[in-house]
Amino acid sequence: MSLEFDMSFEDSHGQPVEIAPGLMRLTANNPSPFTFRGTNSYVVGTDTLAVIDPGPAGDERHLDALMAAIAGRPVSHIVITHSHADHSPLAAPLKAATGAEIWAEGPNRTARPLTGDGEAQLDAGGDAGFAPDRTVGDGEAIEGDGWRLETVLTPGHAANHACFALSGTGYLFSGDHVMGWSTTVVSPPGGSMADYMASLDRLIARDDRILLPGHGNPVTNPQAFIRGLRTHRRMREMAILDRIRKGDRRIAEMVAAIYRDIDPRLRRGAAFSVLAHLEMLVADGRVQAQGRPSLDSVYEPA
Repeated sequence: MSLEFDMSFEDSHGQPVEIAPGLMRLTANNPSPFTFRGTNSYVVGTDTLAVIDPGPAGDERHLDALMAAIAGRPVSHIVITHSHADHSPLAAPLKAATGAEIWAEGPNRTARPLTGDGEAQLDAGGDAGFAPDRTVGDGEAIEGDGWRLETVLTPGHAANHACFALSGTGYLFSGDHVMGWSTTVVSPPGGSMADYMASLDRLIARDDRILLPGHGNPVTNPQAFIRGLRTHRRMREMAILDRIRKGDRRIAEMVAAIYRDIDPRLRRGAAFSVLAHLEMLVADGRVQAQGRPSLDSVYEPA
């Protein structure tokens, strides 16, 4: 199944975009190869509000845009899909301005314990000090004035990643788990490919109508698109196994062969993606690693 990515997003930085009555999107002006046109924040409600993913650290203009969209109305909840530096840091200043509580699956953490050999620097994208006021479990509801969010835990891109379904609408706030403009980066030790694949299966089993991601346009064909993402990952897994069978032993060799035309700025991200696949393949017994799987390990067929 081929994937068709939607690159048509109009960023409208600083300007609220109405998605539906009682639902607005504002996009931060932080474009990059990893954030597309910028990070999407969502404002839910009409009288008392929730803000989902306030945005990146130090972005006073985006904070001002959020406050203008809030327009003096009370904010009861700040909801975080995951604690990456482009999603959660503005939660603290928004809380200070509104008095709202911060809700999320849990504090910032890695998907597995760090080994102490410099791995802490590999999770530089995390909002290291993030800790919510309230934690939510799978299926738990976050309720406000006229709206209700159901928590759907989706670890993989980040250990504390969660999606949130807006009850009665068919909308699912999908964070960075599923985005229409690109595949999702899964980068150890913060992320886990095994967790990510299981989380894709969770969403396939649901009947959400529209996904509202952390970057880019809504995904209007969720089931077909998520199946395409799963197929893409399985094909990448097969490509890695093929390179190992053909004699590649290190991740740098595999990246050079599999990602020939990649933007050079994304090459390091591709290496971490290959590492994430290799961690899963080693755990499944399909590949052997000399030592613990890492960017510098030597890999061989099992």
